[in-house]
Amino acid sequence: MTLSAPSTPSRVPRPPAADGARLTLRDAVLGRRGAPVLAGVGLDVVPGEVLAVVGASGCGKSTLLRTLAGLLPPLGGEVAEDGRPLTGPGGGRALVFQDDGLLPWRTARANVELPLAIGKMPRSQRRARAVEWLGRVGLTGCEDRLPHRLSGGQRQRVQLARALAGRPRALLMDEPFGALDAQTRAGMQQLLVDVLRSTRATVVFVTHDVDEALFLGDRVALLGSSPAAPVRLVAVPRPRDRAAHDTAATAAVRRDLLESLAS
Repeated sequence: MTLSAPSTPSRVPRPPAADGARLTLRDAVLGRRGAPVLAGVGLDVVPGEVLAVVGASGCGKSTLLRTLAGLLPPLGGEVAEDGRPLTGPGGGRALVFQDDGLLPWRTARANVELPLAIGKMPRSQRRARAVEWLGRVGLTGCEDRLPHRLSGGQRQRVQLARALAGRPRALLMDEPFGALDAQTRAGMQQLLVDVLRSTRATVVFVTHDVDEALFLGDRVALLGSSPAAPVRLVAVPRPRDRAAHDTAATAAVRRDLLESLAS
């Protein structure tokens, strides 16, 4: 599948992007009561950063993401957004899942409009915003299609447009491309990189794929296999280019991450 180039309707003015949120955990204990998954977590995700999160199954990647989304309160320590305690879900944070979660009876445009309608945006404005974002993710001409008439990759692009249409300051992504075939997944990764160039959103991206983490992330957070294991942060060599995969610096980081995951 080939992704079409994103386009932007010229009639829709694009306001300046909001600064990304700063997400901070200090000595945080995460999980459910009686069943902590992560303990003593210290993490500072700076505004505009893409932090990729990897770790073995069950190590707490999704728990970390849901805590940052405000869906799961910490059991201890501090979780903050821009220095203020994070006490619940907020409009400035958007979640993107592996399951696109589109409503099957709503068109692509109507799915993108839904959170804007919930936020009381006037109909003409939310329609223009939805059309703009569908264009930016390469779905111009697909606005009136129902989800069953879209491919898996197209549905994920609708989900991405829906998340970004609200101009979130933080985008929290839980293996959003994990169910896609290799070619479509690579296209979605590149699309995300391209779209993020025009926003300043902070991104926390959970993945099982080390190569995906190295392509997308500015840093990689490696979660340990037990609650007491510390979070290890690894800087990703640049430039962000698939050709850099074979450079000595990137190959060394990749080998280190794979060995840590295997141990």
